[in-house]
Amino acid sequence: MTTTLPLFPLQSVLLPGAQLPLHIFEPRYRQLTIDLVTGAVPDREFGVIALKTSLVREVETLEHVQSFGCAALLREAKRLPDGRFDVVTVGGRRFRLLDIDRTSAPYLVGSVEWIPDEPVTDGGAEAAERLAEVARAAHRRYCEAAWEREDWHVPPAETTVDELAYLLAVDCLLPLEDRQRLLEETHPLRRLRITGQLLTREAGFLAALRAVPAPLLDSLELTEKSSLN
Repeated sequence: MTTTLPLFPLQSVLLPGAQLPLHIFEPRYRQLTIDLVTGAVPDREFGVIALKTSLVREVETLEHVQSFGCAALLREAKRLPDGRFDVVTVGGRRFRLLDIDRTSAPYLVGSVEWIPDEPVTDGGAEAAERLAEVARAAHRRYCEAAWEREDWHVPPAETTVDELAYLLAVDCLLPLEDRQRLLEETHPLRRLRITGQLLTREAGFLAALRAVPAPLLDSLELTEKSSLN
């Protein structure tokens, strides 16, 4: 199904189920936040799409951004005295970006189609169990090396196979290219296998370098320098 969605280009990838706090600074995104809160944009939903390169200063064509993005659902919005906003969003449905409209609103609007997962056949249950075990073990090794115990969590045992890869990746500082790869993978078992491989690699790096990642940012501040639209 094709629909329209306000777009928020960022130098990061939002994954389904991941929380994304934002500090809204630019006027165009202040207006987007107002439209989300007041219902002018339905369902409090907008699209987060990753930039292909940090050298792009204004998104004008599809070539400037990735083809797959993730809808963000606005959960909380706090307006500050100077008109800025602190908001909390969570990743929802994935989409493919078909076209960009730069004129109908103060912010970008995209024509998008929602991208569902491929079904897992009945014979995939055993493979899913093995892949989940490997990915969970790699996630545990990574997080035990990188974070304090209260800064990461183990996905519940009842987490579905289509959600597990995303929830494991959320706690890990994967490069943008790897996160985009996970976002674009439409088969849950392939996505889980990729997650296990990526987290095993990253856990190995931590062990070999005896170093930990920089702390996760509490929010992304969108200023004139860091925000592109």
